[in-house]
This record gives sequence, structure tokens and C-alpha cells, in this order.
Amino acid sequence: MEYKAFEHLVRRLELDSNASPAAFRRKVFAIGLAAYVILFGLLAGLLALFVMLMQWAVESHRAFVMVKAGLAGLFLLSLIFVVLRVMLMRLDPPLGRELVRDEAPKLFDILDKLYGKLKGPHIQHVLVTDEYNAAIVQHARFGIFGGYRNYLLVGLPFLLGSTPKEMLSVLAHEYGHLCGDHGKGATRIYRQRRLFVAMYQHLENTADENVLSAAIVRALKRFFPYYSAYTFVLSRQEEYEADLIAVDMAGHTATSQMLIRARLLGDWIARDFWPSMYENADRLEKPPFMPFSSMRMAIKVNYDEWATKNALDAAWTKRSDLDDTHPCLRERLDAIDMAPVLPPPVDACAADVMLASGVGKKLEAELDQDWWEVNSRGWVHRFRHVQNSRGRIGELSAMPLAKLSVQDLLELASLKLEFEETVSAKPALVELMKRSGGPYPRASLMYGRVLVAEGDRRGVDHLREAALNEPRLLEEAAQRGYQFLLERDGEAVAKRWWGSVVPQDEPA
Repeated sequence: MEYKAFEHLVRRLELDSNASPAAFRRKVFAIGLAAYVILFGLLAGLLALFVMLMQWAVESHRAFVMVKAGLAGLFLLSLIFVVLRVMLMRLDPPLGRELVRDEAPKLFDILDKLYGKLKGPHIQHVLVTDEYNAAIVQHARFGIFGGYRNYLLVGLPFLLGSTPKEMLSVLAHEYGHLCGDHGKGATRIYRQRRLFVAMYQHLENTADENVLSAAIVRALKRFFPYYSAYTFVLSRQEEYEADLIAVDMAGHTATSQMLIRARLLGDWIARDFWPSMYENADRLEKPPFMPFSSMRMAIKVNYDEWATKNALDAAWTKRSDLDDTHPCLRERLDAIDMAPVLPPPVDACAADVMLASGVGKKLEAELDQDWWEVNSRGWVHRFRHVQNSRGRIGELSAMPLAKLSVQDLLELASLKLEFEETVSAKPALVELMKRSGGPYPRASLMYGRVLVAEGDRRGVDHLREAALNEPRLLEEAAQRGYQFLLERDGEAVAKRWWGSVVPQDEPA
């Protein structure tokens, strides 16, 4: 199913869901049940066929028939194994640093209150992660046959950036997925959707291994888009219901502030905090500070950078899409009758209140150590690359362009594009384009980039030249040219240009 058709189906199903939530939920449960029936029916059919084949072989008393039946039986057993392997496929459990009650007594007290009020299942594991997020994950130990264990994942950045009341709201929201008004049936759909997505991806990757996997994938390609659309809409409906549970437990104000802060602060951490952190590798062999130990102060000091009216207006105008089951900020706030208001600075963060004394600093140090173990080699490599590259820029720039070889001019232009303003590469590229012995596809690509950055439409001509003369540059050149023309002249012109560069079977 094409994206446009899938989007249209989701929008239509959202109207059905809004008109009659209960009826829509029953329809989704029926589809989920049908998925189980198909899997178990396939397994039962293969087993029955195998038993009948063996019985026929035994009753025939003929060696030739028994040999043929044995070979056919081996084939059926391989198919049965494929089905069982899919049904018993285990997802990896979530990763994180486990928290025990003594380390977070108030957080566990909140969970106890949620158990008591919402009458839901217990959470077996509480994990601290390095992400700005909080989530509930149900891990199936025995594939489709269950054996579920509940994990609460709480990002340390989320604890450092939220108030205790906002943290209560997000915990209630996440726990609400296990025990809201949608009940156990919706929880089963949530688990099934996660498992079926993994199963579908697994089968796609193994479709060439055997006939049955290929046949199942072909059947799923027809069924799965409809299953995904129905369960996607139900999951989005459940986000609204989980928000109402959060409001009931923490109040309208805390829930509203949590939703707004999560969006603005989460965007800032991804857009500014981490890129600024890694930019230090360009000039220092070791980080000047560690990320998680400094994050608390960074969030507080940079409040005026991420909690701005412009950022809130941008988040407010962003619409819901099909990449995330969570509704957009505007729809979530409208659903709880709250207006968009910038959240105040955090005086005492959730980490200070919900974690035992000293545990927050301990977790910061542990995550910093884990982060450095993962990133130290790349950090040092980047530092040395930058220093060597800047030294090389100095060497080449000290010589007249006319005296540089073609290879030196390519190197100089490439390094300037990487480390300096785009326009700084232009003189070396202009000199190179004069040289005999061309074409020079890499130079055409870089020169096209420079002209496009200046808003000069001639840049797409050089991008086309690069794409046509060097297939390895086709993707980058085509994407850059298409995006430039899309923004400048519109989709029709951009697609026409794309068609002149890219083979017909490649979509824009």
C-alpha cells in the first residue's frame, strides 16, 4: 500500500474512532484475534497434514511410499519449524540501569499508589536510561505465547528536567497504558502490535530462505497495512485516554506543563545540547565536561533558549503525522482543555525528590562513564582528523591555486566545505573547472553545492553533470538538486528535473 493510500485510510479510521470509540475498539480486537487465528490455523493445518501423511505412510506398508512420505514429512517439519520460530520469536528486553526501591523510595511509592488506585499489573523492573523519555515496555519472554514482564523506563535527563508533579503525571500516563479504561484488551493489542511489527520485519529479512517465509510475507503485505492502520489509530486514541489518567492523578496544570516541557526541552536537548557537546571534539582531545553531570545545570542555565514563545508557537502549529502514535501537542492540550503556556523553570527537579540522597550524582557518573566508553574512540578520532585537516588547509592555502594539482584542488575544496563556510571552497573549484582533463564529477558536485547555497539555479546543472558522470554521486546530487528546486520553484519543476537525472524507477 502506498503512503498516500495508507494516510487516507488512517484519516478515515480516525473519524470512525472519534464517532464511536467503543465500536472501533471492538473492531480492532476482532482484527487482532483474526491475526492470531491465522497463525494458529496455519500451524494446526501443517501439523494435521504431517500427521495424516505419516499415518498414510505407516498404513501403506510399502517402502517406496514410506520414503516419499518421509521426504514430504521432512519438508512439512521445516515449514512447521518456520511457523514456530515466528511464534516463539523473542524481542530483546529493554536496556538500562536497574533501580531498586532503596535508591528511589519516592518513585516506588508513586508506583504503589498507581497500583492501588488504577488496579493495574505490577511493574517488575524500573530502568534508568540515557534518553530524554519515559516509557512502559512489556517484554514477551515466550513470543506470541506471552510470559510478559513490565518494564518502566525513565530517562535520567527526564528526571533532571522535570518537576516532581510533572514526573507523577508522566508516570501515570505511562502506567495508564496498562490499566486505563481501554482495559486489558487494549494492552493485548499494544503488545501484539509491537510483536507483529517485529515478526513482519523478521520475515521480510528471511523471505529468501524458504518458500513458506516468502508466502507469508506476500500474504502479510496485503494484510499488514490494514492491521497497522487500525492499531495505529487505536494506539493514538489510547494516548488521549492515558493523558486523562495523568490529569486525574497529577492535575491539569502539571500534565499540561509536562506535555509542553517534554516537547520544548526534548527538542532543545536533541537540537542543541548534544550537538554542542560533540562540537568540542573539534578542538579538545577530551570533553571539557561530561554530559550527564552537566545536564542539570545546562537545562537550568539555558532555560531562556529552549522555553521561548517562538519554540512554543512552532510546537503548537506542528500537526500530527504517521511517524508517531502520539498526537501533536495542540491536540493533546485541546483534549484536556488547557491553553499553551510556557512551563516555569524547575527549582527542585524530580531526580532530587524521587531518588535517595546521592543516587542522582551516582547515576550521572555511571551514565557519563558508559557514554565515554562508547564515544571515546570516535571523539579522539574526530579531534585528530580536525587538527590534521586544518593543518592541511593551511598548507594548501599558502600556495597559489594555479600551482596546485587537480588532486590538491579537490582536497582543498573538500576540506573547506567540511570545516569552513561553503563559499570559501569556490575559488579552488573555479580554478579546477578551468583545468583540462575533465570532466571532474566530484568538483561538479561540490561546485553545484556552492551555487545552490548561494541561491544560484546554475548549481543544479552542475549537480546533474556530477550525477550523470559518476553513478556513485547520483543519490547525493539528485537529492540536493531536487530539494533546492522544490523550495525554489515547486514540486512540478523539482520532479521534472529529477526525471532528467534519475532512472525512471527511482522515486523522488
